[in-house]
Amino acid sequence: MSKKKTWSKVARKSQQNKAGYAFLGPYTILFAIFIVAPVVMAVILSFTNFDTIQFPSFVGFLNYINLLTSDEVFMQYVLPNTVKYAIIVGVGGYVLSFLLAWALANLTKWPRTILALILYSPSMTAGVAMSVLWKIMFTGDQTGYINSWLMEIGIINEPIIWLTSGQYLLPIVIIIGLWSSMGVGFLSILAGLLNVDESLYEAAAIDGVKNRFQEMIYITIPSMKPQMLFAAVMQIVGAFQNGSVSTMLAGNPTPGYAAQLIVNHIEDYGFIRYEMGYAAAVSVVLLLIVQIFSKLSGKLFGEND
Repeated sequence: MSKKKTWSKVARKSQQNKAGYAFLGPYTILFAIFIVAPVVMAVILSFTNFDTIQFPSFVGFLNYINLLTSDEVFMQYVLPNTVKYAIIVGVGGYVLSFLLAWALANLTKWPRTILALILYSPSMTAGVAMSVLWKIMFTGDQTGYINSWLMEIGIINEPIIWLTSGQYLLPIVIIIGLWSSMGVGFLSILAGLLNVDESLYEAAAIDGVKNRFQEMIYITIPSMKPQMLFAAVMQIVGAFQNGSVSTMLAGNPTPGYAAQLIVNHIEDYGFIRYEMGYAAAVSVVLLLIVQIFSKLSGKLFGEND
């Protein structure tokens, strides 16, 4: 009798597993096709010389060696620009997301909802806004809004050609990146703030927590580490993979490589020069950089248990 019960439990468990596998199946297939397969192909192509026409020829680590030793554009412009952009837009945008979400969490429902939608909307419409709004604002003659305003108040005497200037192009790209950085990570942080147990604040007050800053450090952030981790990963990925801003504003490559990021470098070699093997090597390096920073975020916000 006990054996029959055991086999019955095993059969029932196996049936439940089949249902779970059936639900996971579509996601697993799509993940393998659109994530795993491209990554594997990129790694394989990074060891080849491939021009999209002839069959790839194996060159070993030559693409990586050339990237680190011979690619002056990458070392002098692309890598420094990407580091600056990632630090300001990634770290700065993350801190800004938290502060704005924390401010909104203290409002009532309807003002909070409206303001959250206003802050989130640039991340959804960034492409359209960049091609229309920002180009109009930074037009390099007196009809551009920024030039017109600066000339009216007497700061400048003649228009500045913003989008072809090596001095101004990267700061403009960074400003637009910050403007559109309130994305899914921002909503995740806001959701985490709104779901912190209120009784923890009462207990903290009894234990000697005296102000809102101490509440944030000792109660709020430790209570929402999963949301903080998700937001950090999304911010890192977005910062390192965002190359559309400079392309839409100034083309690819950007004038004097002033705002050339790693993604722009990949597009330049892959879709303009058709050196797919080299572009794949650069994309693998980008993937490794994102992975390293994601691991660091996991160490910072991951649960120790």
